[in-house]
Amino acid sequence: MPRQMILAAMLLAVAVPASAERLFVSNEKDNTITVLDAGTLDKIDTVKVGTRPRGIVLSPDGKSLFICASDSNHIEVMDTQSLKIVRTLASNPDPELFDIDPTGKTLYVANENDNMVSIVDVARGGVTGEIPVGVEPEGMAVSPDGKTLVNTSETTSMAHFIDIASHQVAGSVLVGSRPRFAEWTRDGSKVWVSSEVGGSVAVIDAATHKVLQTIKFAIPGIPAGQIQAVGLALSKDGNLAFAALGPSNRVAVIDQKTYEVKKYLLVGQRVWHLAFNGDQSRLYTANGVSNDVSVIDVAALKVLKSVPVGRAPWGVAVSP
Repeated sequence: MPRQMILAAMLLAVAVPASAERLFVSNEKDNTITVLDAGTLDKIDTVKVGTRPRGIVLSPDGKSLFICASDSNHIEVMDTQSLKIVRTLASNPDPELFDIDPTGKTLYVANENDNMVSIVDVARGGVTGEIPVGVEPEGMAVSPDGKTLVNTSETTSMAHFIDIASHQVAGSVLVGSRPRFAEWTRDGSKVWVSSEVGGSVAVIDAATHKVLQTIKFAIPGIPAGQIQAVGLALSKDGNLAFAALGPSNRVAVIDQKTYEVKKYLLVGQRVWHLAFNGDQSRLYTANGVSNDVSVIDVAALKVLKSVPVGRAPWGVAVSP
């Protein structure tokens, strides 16, 4: 290649830097969202939002961040580029966790106080339907094909499989005590459900609604009562799963195929929820008592560092 072409290519590379991923963290006690550069971990901004923000989820195109402002009894929508709150959606009382369908048109919201799943039309900005479920609904997960919703009900200790077309509960599966979170495998064949008080994770066959495996955890020197399974993250390649274990301050690394617990990683205090970056080379954890985010190198299974955010970080998400 001629020298002039090489120089031109180098200048072009410098002039047009790659866009950086952004890390969003909901701070339950500060009523804020901390925004970090996901690569450098530098703070970009702290955005004031409604009261007690907890669950956060990105639109499929990454342009909007939806925020459960639990004590404000609504959902706020942040533009992920301008970092401005651009809309408020009705959600019914006390929204805590939710998920969005693959089209980005519908949110399914756990309303803990009235034992309902609210169906929120994003375009209309309001509730278009309700689905009665068990007591204290929390975890919400839409299947990859958009046909099935899984809700976990904490007091009922069940995972409910809901047919999205009919809005009817198609099956309920008994899991460990106080289930908090649900995550589908990429192929939609299984659902993983964490149980906080049970200190376990149930792997459920999505077709038969049968529990295939119950994964339990034991950490030397940590009392069993402090090992509380909450957030989950499953790698897209089907190899690894990660479970946040609450006040044990550990993230469990699990083989998705054999269900063997391979390792425990020490992170911040009371690790709550987890999120991968785009290529899944990093995993970020929200640590609710130490008020920070820990960064895990997925290939090395090593904690790289922790960075401070707001008070009581709860949810975490990464946008392109």
